Amino acid sequence: MNAYAYPSQQEKVISGAGAFGMHLLFLALLVFGVNWQKKIEPQANIVDLWANLPSQAQPQPVAPPPPPPPEPEVKPQPVEPPKAAVKPEVAKPDIALKDKAEKERRALEEKQKEAKKRAEDSQAVQRQQAADAQRLAREQEDAQRRVAEQAAAAQAKLRAEYIERIRRKIREKIIFPPGVQGNPRVEFFVVTLPTGEVLGIKTKSSSSNTAWDNAVERAIQRAQPLPMPPDPALLNEFRQLDLGFQPKE
Repeated sequence: MNAYAYPSQQEKVISGAGAFGMHLLFLALLVFGVNWQKKIEPQANIVDLWANLPSQAQPQPVAPPPPPPPEPEVKPQPVEPPKAAVKPEVAKPDIALKDKAEKERRALEEKQKEAKKRAEDSQAVQRQQAADAQRLAREQEDAQRRVAEQAAAAQAKLRAEYIERIRRKIREKIIFPPGVQGNPRVEFFVVTLPTGEVLGIKTKSSSSNTAWDNAVERAIQRAQPLPMPPDPALLNEFRQLDLGFQPKE
């Protein structure tokens, strides 16, 4: 294959001039690059980049790596006083729980005291009511006893009164026999009806003076009807009478 042939001498000159210009431009760029490299501190990556340049470039020494920065000074932490905020914060929950438990305990004690007081008051009221009931019962018993005593006294008085009336009426009917000496006493057992009629007369104790005994018995028969009390409760007591008489009474 033949080499490229220039058609004319003019074109050959122009081609040579262009090639020369290109070499000059390359040389200028090479010189500019070397001078620029001297002005700027070489970096590790720049050394690697220009390591493959032509032998005309001089290798630059690699700068040692910068020393590591000094470690920051560690200042000792100040020791917090005993009343530091941390301790109260830690103790706050415990204090709150203790306060709550103390309040609950006091509230429970108050409730127990109130319940005990109510129970004591209730017991005191019950004791007072029992004492009042006993006192009222005693008063009622005393009143009933007094009423009974008064009634018994009234009945005894009424009984004695009507016994005396019967005796007085019989005595008014006695015809004293002559020749009665001393003061002999005769007693009769007399059975009566509620109306005062005499059902029977029996000698309970003779006076040893037949005339006096007969005179008293006849007087009992003549005194009918005997005066009887109006109280029906006393009539039974007047069904059977023990009557005694003496000439001198």
